[in-house]
Amino acid sequence: MQVYRGLDIGTAKPSAQDQGEVPHHLIDVAEIDAPFDVAQFICLAKRAEEVVRSRGARPIFCGGTGLYFRALFEGLGESPSSDESLRAELEATPLDVLLDELKAEDLAAFESIDRQNRRRVVRAVEVIRLTGSPYSEQRTGWNEIGQTPINLFCIQLEVEALNRRIHERVDIMFEKGLVEETKCLIKRGFRENRTACQAIGYRQVLDFLDGIFGLEETIEQVKIKTRQFAKRQRSWFRNQMKCRAFEWKEGEPADVCSERLSGMLR
Repeated sequence: MQVYRGLDIGTAKPSAQDQGEVPHHLIDVAEIDAPFDVAQFICLAKRAEEVVRSRGARPIFCGGTGLYFRALFEGLGESPSSDESLRAELEATPLDVLLDELKAEDLAAFESIDRQNRRRVVRAVEVIRLTGSPYSEQRTGWNEIGQTPINLFCIQLEVEALNRRIHERVDIMFEKGLVEETKCLIKRGFRENRTACQAIGYRQVLDFLDGIFGLEETIEQVKIKTRQFAKRQRSWFRNQMKCRAFEWKEGEPADVCSERLSGMLR
């Protein structure tokens, strides 16, 4: 979500000072009213990698979106292109009906997908209808390429410590003006971007602005959704990626943790 210009507070985007100290890539490369998908990410990421390596430096791919990492390292798989008429039909279908269909046709996808993310549920059902095969099987080709890098680490904090950090982060976001930022984004077409408006934090603030939740309940909802997302991340990297677990001990300074990690590079 940090690719979008204007999604700053809710994505904890690196500050200007951070970006001045260490070169960052794929920050602010898309307008808020423009679509952005994994294919665009791969193109820009590979281009950034070439730039970094041309300087004799080592690129660091950092983030938590497992699907994008896997697609970058192992290919996109064989999922079909979207069908406009079918997509329109599915987007007009109630979410609970789509979930019932997904559960009946592909239990594995139903159990692993974010069932509150309408965009992903629609895509899963769309692929199933277009191919006649389970959505969870559409990515089986990924494992055949075997390009996952050696230096792929999953940095882990103890769950209770991680949850405390999540709560602190959410509180800071609201203190910094997440609600006001969302109001400004709406004026620029934020609601029309089906991808961006599903971002955790922004999605809940939109509900708040629509009068569905009060502010305190909204903040709590963001904390809950973020904890759930972190849990899905842990499961994804543990079961779907060939990465090495790396424990970041509670209270350990970041520079000390970085030194330990750099000592494990191959």
